[in-house]
Amino acid sequence: MASSATTRRFKLLFCALGIFVCYFYFGMLQEKITRGQYGDAKNGEKFTYMFSLVFVQCFVNYLFAKAGLMTIMKQQGEDTTPKLYYILSALTYLLAMVCSNMALQFVSYPTQVIGKAGKPIPVIILGVLLGNKVYPPRKYVFVFLVVTGVILFMYKDGPPKKPMDAAGQTGFGELLLLLSLTMDGITSAVQERMKGEHNTKSGHMMLNMNYWSVIFSTVAIVASGEVFQFVRFLQRYPATLWQIVTVSIAGAFGQYFIFFTIAEFGPLPCSIITTTRKLFTVLGSIIIFGHSLSTRQWLGTCIVFTGLFLDAVYGKTDRSSKKEVAK
Repeated sequence: MASSATTRRFKLLFCALGIFVCYFYFGMLQEKITRGQYGDAKNGEKFTYMFSLVFVQCFVNYLFAKAGLMTIMKQQGEDTTPKLYYILSALTYLLAMVCSNMALQFVSYPTQVIGKAGKPIPVIILGVLLGNKVYPPRKYVFVFLVVTGVILFMYKDGPPKKPMDAAGQTGFGELLLLLSLTMDGITSAVQERMKGEHNTKSGHMMLNMNYWSVIFSTVAIVASGEVFQFVRFLQRYPATLWQIVTVSIAGAFGQYFIFFTIAEFGPLPCSIITTTRKLFTVLGSIIIFGHSLSTRQWLGTCIVFTGLFLDAVYGKTDRSSKKEVAK
């Protein structure tokens, strides 16, 4: 028994380290790609090919799911989920990723992480409206803490030092984060319906959502001509290709560790691990890229992660159930 418990603790530690390492590397390299300066200081350019970046990430995720999770998915049985659910969730998942990556061109990585920490807000709203979910009162208290922290972090003390941001429009990065959060909420609501109506397993979900995301992103980059600009950019800066591939591999392995943690230990330990890793990723970005936060923003960060941690530990409940549908 002692040996079994030790093995289980070692396995949990291994999963936690996997999630930390993969997503820390993912976050730092993602910020470097999207906010870095390419070329000389005078005539440098930015990486702006977000659909192409997401295409590579989804394609690597799909290959990883197809090759590495096929055995697990066979054990999960036949998938009866309608394609329409996968198509809708993949579309919103893709748009959320694109908006989130685009936001990094205009806001710092800590701002992106804190902004995206507001994900429980649209998840709850759309979960109630579309997923017929019922949440306990404490869930709303924890989400209120997250909202308060995000507002404190995002609040502008006064007029910006520069009249325009990198997009030529103040607040564009925050708008992209808001759109990303909205897409996240729709994705979660659709996934709730998939689980409730068809008991969709995570392996099938990962495979099919990335499959349809690859199709949608392929159409986008070909129809817009972005794929040709993306290829020319890689020809000018070939080292970027290795960065994009490795960040995609790190994301795929991160997804695998999350999937494995949930399967072996349940959603609670996974939620605590992922919440903690977000905090350390923010701190790592501040240290590595030299971001500075005001006292108010530090306070907002602490409140956000307090709310997320409490929600991870106490907010999950089996009593969340579907509302009775009036006949």
